[in-house]
Amino acid sequence: MKARLLILLFGVVALGVLSWFVWVNRQIQYYAHLDEARPADAIAIFGAAEYDGRPSPVFRARLNHGLALHRQGIAPLVITLGGAGDGDHSEGSVGHDYLLAQGIPENQIIAETQSGNTKESAERLAVIARENHLQRIVVVSDGTHLFRIHSLCAQEGLDVYTSPRPETKTISRWKAAQRLWHEIASYTAWRLHMH
Repeated sequence: MKARLLILLFGVVALGVLSWFVWVNRQIQYYAHLDEARPADAIAIFGAAEYDGRPSPVFRARLNHGLALHRQGIAPLVITLGGAGDGDHSEGSVGHDYLLAQGIPENQIIAETQSGNTKESAERLAVIARENHLQRIVVVSDGTHLFRIHSLCAQEGLDVYTSPRPETKTISRWKAAQRLWHEIASYTAWRLHMH
């Protein structure tokens, strides 16, 4: 009797965990392919790696997508997000300098340089939004990153629209699976208050 009960309990827990992962995966896939770009008060570009003051290819692709949205007139202001890792440069300042070199005027760029992860970037974005009276923000990142960003920003009371950067090259199934599992684990950890 005890063995049956334990097996049943294990089955229920396993089904619950599986259902959770399926639901999170569906949300990630939904936001990864949803481009909600529309007129807004600002475009917020979430940081990625930088190499000695230059954006990594992934970060450059995000910046170029935000730049294209700005040139389309989606929003008059661009916010670059991300603190410094181990180096001397922050992702936010590298993004700022890159956009400046592409012709966006200084007074149309805000660089957030203190955040150390996506959650902190969303928190800092909320502070910037309040200080600058920004109501609607288009958030730019990799597609698989946007469900978590949307959720974190919603918790901060931000009204955001997601816009995934175009993929610059085809990635392997292994790399795609790694990205997906990273996002599922990060979102789950945040929901469980472990992150």
